[in-house]
Amino acid sequence: MRKVSIFGATGSVGMSTLDLIQRDPDGYEIVALTAHNDVQGLAGLARQYGAAMAVIGREDLYGALKDALAGSGIRAMAGEAALIEAAQAGADWSMAAIVGCAGLRPTMAALRTGGTVALANKESLVSAGMLMTDAAAASGATLLPVDSEHNAIFQCLAGSSLEEVARITLTASGGPFRTFSRDEMRHITPDQAVAHPNWSMGAKISVDSATMMNKGLELIEAAHLFPIGLDRIEILVHPQSVIHSMVEYRDRSTLAQLGSPDMRIPIAHALAWPKRIATPCRPLDLACIGRLDFEAPDENRFPALRLARQAAQADGAVPTILNAANEVAVAAFLERAIGFLDIATIVEDVVNRYSAAVPRQIDDVLAADAEARAMARQVMERLTV
Repeated sequence: MRKVSIFGATGSVGMSTLDLIQRDPDGYEIVALTAHNDVQGLAGLARQYGAAMAVIGREDLYGALKDALAGSGIRAMAGEAALIEAAQAGADWSMAAIVGCAGLRPTMAALRTGGTVALANKESLVSAGMLMTDAAAASGATLLPVDSEHNAIFQCLAGSSLEEVARITLTASGGPFRTFSRDEMRHITPDQAVAHPNWSMGAKISVDSATMMNKGLELIEAAHLFPIGLDRIEILVHPQSVIHSMVEYRDRSTLAQLGSPDMRIPIAHALAWPKRIATPCRPLDLACIGRLDFEAPDENRFPALRLARQAAQADGAVPTILNAANEVAVAAFLERAIGFLDIATIVEDVVNRYSAAVPRQIDDVLAADAEARAMARQVMERLTV
């Protein structure tokens, strides 16, 4: 029986993970489930799956969670310190699916235990990539990518050395506005931006997909997970989202991982690794799909790609700054405080203005993150005056 903890249990990745677990309840023991502020959702899941502990991210909701779990025997906890304690509570396998930089400390704590960490929180690796990979190496932890693209690369690399790789290609759907002009993008609403054509995702990642910042963050993530050099990691727009990524070897053979656009597929791979389990996902029907299209990304219409590559090349604290500014800008867009095109404008302004020292520890990352967020809010104020 595998002992499992899920950080971000009430989100789309967390729910997909639990959907797989419930199909083999005797194969898993739930150590901890966490959520940011969904008390009732978390309490319901903790009761349903018999979790040993449930942690709500907001400390002010501790009382509500404790009441919701009364009589269950499940330990109620709250706050960042509780998240870290839960990450060290003895799980063999942890799903890191807390959205944004808020997941950094719990993910690092899980890595330091030496277990297996399935990483669905790309922002943590973007902001603190070297620190995280170093922590995994020091403890002997296994870091498994859950993003469909990175999981696809991981599968294509099975049994091979990075020294044999000539090129890695990350595929991108292009989002819902792939064919829009810049003028058309000025009028995009949050409701339009969260309606991804292929994937079912949370609001933040859906907006990132629409701006293509998501693919830019994945580029930075790939550079840490598969260090072959940025010049050998490419992005290719593939609207059908059937090929999730490709690896070209030095003999010029190319391996591609294909599958339906369902996050339960990469999650299942990580959950069962090094074995495989059955999923309820629909089989891939290429005859029905009929065609697979590809095109080069347009960095003029989607400047987030350019900004992310530049951040990856600069390294140091620049990816941290990029990610923090983007999180603030996306949140403001979802609240209808700024326009769709303002997201990349704000991010570029902050990246150009703010310079921080190379992070040596997590506190350095979080300090740069906080400063970048404050600066992003200042930039927004000027835009909305």
